[in-house]
Amino acid sequence: MTAAEGIFRRALGDDFDRLHPQLQRRFGVGVDAGYGCVGTGVMLELRRGPWWTLPFLAFGTMRNIMFPEKGRDIPFQIDNHPYIDGYGREIVTFVRTMQVRPDRRRRFDATMIYSPKRGRVVDYLGTHQHLAVDLDLAVTDDGALRLTSGEQRFYEGPLAFRFPMLFSGIAHLTERYDDERELFIIDLVVRNRLMGRLFGYRGEFTCEYPSAEEIPVTVKPYREERRE
Repeated sequence: MTAAEGIFRRALGDDFDRLHPQLQRRFGVGVDAGYGCVGTGVMLELRRGPWWTLPFLAFGTMRNIMFPEKGRDIPFQIDNHPYIDGYGREIVTFVRTMQVRPDRRRRFDATMIYSPKRGRVVDYLGTHQHLAVDLDLAVTDDGALRLTSGEQRFYEGPLAFRFPMLFSGIAHLTERYDDERELFIIDLVVRNRLMGRLFGYRGEFTCEYPSAEEIPVTVKPYREERRE
């Protein structure tokens, strides 16, 4: 594998070729590929857990990691832009912006790298890359991409520790392409072992593929974390 193959091909290996062709294009974004991906569409359903999960979700809004709103038919945009960060790593942004009310937008920020050390994609959550999450990727029989989050590590200054899953959630995401409707379909649920469902969404969108040079500065994190 080489860096030119992009972070998702490196993580999936030969299974990358089993993805639906439209998903291969979407997750083929990279610096050497020369393009990014901007999806626009509608979250058909924005879900959250019971009332007792609200403080947890409200806290996440401080660093653009989940949020407490719920609703239906919510306009959204997802920005996947590749660039090289200050440590020489190829980054792909995953910034989801949702217009939850006419006067309020929420963001769910993430930046992803491929870690040769861990042999997988590592997802830095939030605006300051404080939380590094291992991702397990798989391709389904019908060519969809399935993502499951794993171990989480918290980094802040000299602090570095494995984040206890008792106080966090495990994400399960599936993304596929609908040939008949020519749309990408996405479904995410985040669950906590004790509290159950914390957060989730189900949506559909179309994509454009801008040049990799067209990277909005607003999608980059405020702080970069070297530790994986």
